[in-house]
This record gives sequence, structure tokens and C-alpha cells, in this order.
Amino acid sequence: MAAEDESEDYFFREIEKNNGSVLRMYQCSKGDVGCVVWDAAIVLSKYLETQQFYNVESDASTWSAKNIIELGAGTGLVGLVAATLGGENVEDFLPHPHYILMADCIYYEQSVVPLAETLKLLAGPETCIICCYEQRTVGVNPEMEKRFFELLLQDFQSEEVPLEKQDSEFSSPDIHLLHLRRKAI
Repeated sequence: MAAEDESEDYFFREIEKNNGSVLRMYQCSKGDVGCVVWDAAIVLSKYLETQQFYNVESDASTWSAKNIIELGAGTGLVGLVAATLGGENVEDFLPHPHYILMADCIYYEQSVVPLAETLKLLAGPETCIICCYEQRTVGVNPEMEKRFFELLLQDFQSEEVPLEKQDSEFSSPDIHLLHLRRKAI
């Protein structure tokens, strides 16, 4: 009976990659933020496979041999997709990673300052941060997003990725994708 109850706590999310392979993720039916495959994680994962980064026919990938750190994204979908596209182990990124991928990290008010400080410490002059977040319009979320970007844009420049450059099926006007790079000194 206990094993039967446990199986009800999880279900599968299948994410089909552009090459036809499928990532099968366990998702909790109950729990906190680390238990969910968030919509922003799916949008960012599919963006990593767009033609500007990955060519299915030739299997050529921007991500090959790049050191990547993933922050957030619940169950780790973004990092897993990056790894399947050739991303390298993050243990060897010193002094700085090539990419920092973050999905739905702007969520808890108490994490805004530590997250901005972490990005400042991790990102080098050549690091590209790809930030994907769902814009939430209730409670403290709008003010929290504003505060996060005020802190971050002191040291970084931001460029929003237009919807037409995102995956045509997995994009949404309320989920924003940004490229962030350190400002030139």
C-alpha cells in the first residue's frame, strides 16, 4: 500500500527535444518550487534548441564544450537539456562560466539580493546570462521583479529576446527571455 501511495505523489512530464529524443522528468504532485517543471524552464529549454544555437541536421551546437551553470528551474530541466546539447561540467568553469542559465528564479522576496550578488560573483566579462521568468502581476511580485532588475542592471546590460526568436510553440508573452552581460568597464 505504501508503494502505491508514493507513486501517486509523482507523475511524468515528457519534454520532446527537436531531434526527436524525449526527456522524461518526474514531477511531484505536492511540494515546493523544486518539485515542478516550471513553464519558464520549458520555454528556456526549447530556446536553447532554436536555430541560433543548435542545428538538428548537422548536430552543431553553440553549447558544445561550453561551461554552463543552471540556476533555478525546479527539477533541473534546463541544465539537463543544456547537457544533452553538449554543455560541459560546471566544476571546471574557473574563473567564469561561458553561460549562466536561470529560469523562474525571481520568485522569493528574500532571495532577490542574494541572487543578484551571486550573479555578480559568477559572471565574468564574457559570460552570458540567459534569464527566463514568468511575469507575475499579483502580490509583491511586480515590486520584487523591479528591485531585482534595479540591482542587476547596475552591473549588467540587458537585451530582451523577441518572441519571434524563441521557439514558436513554446513561448508566451508573459514569459520573458533576457540576455544579460556585464557592462564594459
